[in-house]
Amino acid sequence: MTQPTSLARAPLSLLAFALLFSTAGAHAATLVEKDGSYAQVPLEKDKVVIKVVQNLTRNLQDFPTVSEGLAHNLEQMTALTQRACSTGKKPDFILFNEFPLTGYSDGKREEKLKFTIEIPGTETDALGKLARECDTYIIFGSYARDEAWPGHILSLNAVIGRDGKVAEKFWKTRNVKNYQPDMEIPTTTIENVYDRYVAMYGEEALFPVLRTEYGNIAVSTVQRDTMVYNAFAMRGVEIMFRTSTLFSKLDVMATASFNNFYSAMSNITFPADSEWAKMGGGSVIVNPKGEVLAEDPSNDEAIIEAEIDIGALRKGRKIPDYPMDVTRPVFEQYQSAFPLNHLDLPVDQLPDNGAEMKVLMDKVSRWK
Repeated sequence: MTQPTSLARAPLSLLAFALLFSTAGAHAATLVEKDGSYAQVPLEKDKVVIKVVQNLTRNLQDFPTVSEGLAHNLEQMTALTQRACSTGKKPDFILFNEFPLTGYSDGKREEKLKFTIEIPGTETDALGKLARECDTYIIFGSYARDEAWPGHILSLNAVIGRDGKVAEKFWKTRNVKNYQPDMEIPTTTIENVYDRYVAMYGEEALFPVLRTEYGNIAVSTVQRDTMVYNAFAMRGVEIMFRTSTLFSKLDVMATASFNNFYSAMSNITFPADSEWAKMGGGSVIVNPKGEVLAEDPSNDEAIIEAEIDIGALRKGRKIPDYPMDVTRPVFEQYQSAFPLNHLDLPVDQLPDNGAEMKVLMDKVSRWK
């Protein structure tokens, strides 16, 4: 997703003007083709290999310094990537979990911002070297910061290409709500800064598709959110990569089946004595029928792999036929509990933690 520098650092008044200008020609970009077709590039080969890594990641907060923590976690990613490239079939895609570099750290916003990375940055440069050596795409999630979004903690999924460069970074579409009774996730998503995001990056970046020589791909951390994946499928996704800290296997299988695409999920593992150990691991690769091609049901470090026939999938394929017309009256009257843009706030007004985010969400909720 290319970021226009002039808008990235623009004052809010200019962003508002840009948004007004873009709204005047609403949906100028073609997001979905009317005949069910979708854009693609020629395949380099019909069959490609996906490898999914599941592993335990240490939180940056647990190290004496952030740099030591990043070095440790990067070394672990490096070893696992080299292992994925030297055992089994040669991978075309290597998928890591949601936070393999940063882990999850507690604290107030100013402190948590220290436990993030920049994309592209030092770490993606190092992983890019591995991608070139292995001739593979490397995909992972991370907490990230961006000078265009001061004070915001972003949840991004990066795709590093075979050339070693960041080919795309996917913002998280939205966070799960009411996950815990006393807190809400305070990271910034497309949903909670929607207008500014569209003004800066355009509508195509709401559900971006990376059209590769191995198929059309996208990456998301969203869980149990059918409509998000419907939108990705409408945009022409053929392989849906997903990163997670806890997930539902049924969700991955059903989503692939409903949307007729391949999907892979990478989950983290937890220490054996952790209360979360039963929820660790279980990473999975499924086909467009929702059938499991590979999985590791354990909470152990593992690398799973599957060869998929993207060429066969693509033959005569159209996007799914959704019942939009018959359901439209209901959807048009539906009102989401939380409005868009609820985190588009001055830096000093951004909630410091999950508890403050809960207060903000309760305040703006339309359903309270």
